[in-house]
Amino acid sequence: MTARRRFGALAAAAALLASGGSGCGAVPRTGAGADSTAPVVVMTWAPQGTNSTNMPGMPAMAQAYARMVNAEGGINGHPLKVLTCDEHNDTVRAERCAQQAVDAHAVAVVGSYSQYGQSFMASLENAGIPYLGGYGVAPEEFTSPVSYPVNGGAPALLTGNGRQLSSICDHTALVRPDSAAGDQYPEFLDAGLAFRHRAPADDIRAPDDATDYTDAAQRAIGSGQPGRCVTAVLGDRTAIFFDSFRRLGSGQQVRTASVLGSVKQSLLDSTGGADSPLEGAYATSWYPPANDPAWNPMRTAVSTYAFGDNRIDVADPGAETTWIAYTVFTKIVSSLGHGPITAQTVHDALDRAHGISTGGLTPPLGWRYADMLAVRGYPRMVNATVTYQVVKGGQLTAVGKGGFVDVRDTLEGAG
Repeated sequence: MTARRRFGALAAAAALLASGGSGCGAVPRTGAGADSTAPVVVMTWAPQGTNSTNMPGMPAMAQAYARMVNAEGGINGHPLKVLTCDEHNDTVRAERCAQQAVDAHAVAVVGSYSQYGQSFMASLENAGIPYLGGYGVAPEEFTSPVSYPVNGGAPALLTGNGRQLSSICDHTALVRPDSAAGDQYPEFLDAGLAFRHRAPADDIRAPDDATDYTDAAQRAIGSGQPGRCVTAVLGDRTAIFFDSFRRLGSGQQVRTASVLGSVKQSLLDSTGGADSPLEGAYATSWYPPANDPAWNPMRTAVSTYAFGDNRIDVADPGAETTWIAYTVFTKIVSSLGHGPITAQTVHDALDRAHGISTGGLTPPLGWRYADMLAVRGYPRMVNATVTYQVVKGGQLTAVGKGGFVDVRDTLEGAG
């Protein structure tokens, strides 16, 4: 029996037990019924107010998206109800968020961020709740049968960054978190560097909650010779790293780089715009630059339905991922017509999905077996495209003519 069939059998058994064991006053686990206007309940979680990476724009975007959908009549007449949870970059809280989704009979967790997939995914699997459009930072997002990623996660970003730098760097240093999530970074960056036969990067581990990165910056700069590049992937702490890098003053000939999420337009604006120490830095993203017209529907929705919520930065890849995930979710639920909307029917529809358009923000998406890529250790990956950008005049701008770069072949050969 395949893993997917085993999961289906377990989910069906769990649903049968739940329907037979509901106590007095319990909420049935059937979601929105075929003939009702009951709300479609989903959850979005993300860390907020921590000393590490924070993603407050993701739940804020989810709430704005729900207001937009409900103002337009809901999904097949069903209101969209978004529950949010502060995952707080903590293993226990991540599992609690998942349990809240189970208790609320959510039909999906959509557009969320957590690096603790080992904590939350088991609860979702046991309840049969799909995890659609996670940020891509947890390896479990690319292995669990209930996960439906919309991007290539950290593997695609790091591989793409390595390929981007392989054309301009003789040698590269990678500054990354000293964490389980960060441990996957060197393998994929090195695979990208090997695209043009460059040597593996120096692997420089650093805390993801430090207030100073002088030591890591000095090790990354080395002797500061021309042709050396430093790419830093530290989430919200990337700004602090590059401040330490700038203050050393010995890396003027060293090219800088990062990936979107660690380098954001808001960071460039706050560090001097065109005078930012990141001017000229290379960046790799999953999506088109924020000034691409494909983002116009998102901008319109935020201006109309976010009510000035300053948690949402339309150039932030977390908010962008949530927008894309909810775009896909709405289309999937709409495809169910007036049938029941449950975690199981959403899961089944996602398994059948193919060619789902995101309006040019990603290639068309699908999660059939034929759509899965042959990336070792990441069998659920379906989208291995990235975009190359550069900081020019204080703005993240597409390199050359822009467009998607497919790093599938490099990823499939990694390791």
